[in-house]
Amino acid sequence: MYIVDLYTSPSEKEVVKDIYFSYSEKQRSKISKAIQTLKEFGISREIPHLRKVIRTKLWEYRILGRDNIRIICVVIINGRIMILNIFTKKKQKTPEKELAISLKRYKTLLDI
Repeated sequence: MYIVDLYTSPSEKEVVKDIYFSYSEKQRSKISKAIQTLKEFGISREIPHLRKVIRTKLWEYRILGRDNIRIICVVIINGRIMILNIFTKKKQKTPEKELAISLKRYKTLLDI
């Protein structure tokens, strides 16, 4: 069993938790199932909806279907997984803005 945490800003603001609760109950259920999969199996290429974001240490968990939700996460110390961002993808390519936010949050984690 792996530990999965939601990113909290240095000012103690629970930004990812706020994003999570902005989704509908049905969407939150899908996100919760994805988080449970990460808790059970960790970051593994064997999970079909999980892929590495090119040229970064980030991983993207894809919730497919109508919702097209993405969860950006990273492995930190001792196999702990940190969820850095959750967003709805509307186009083919992952938005640069969302990746930039995730990378910025990752760098803040490294500085702590």
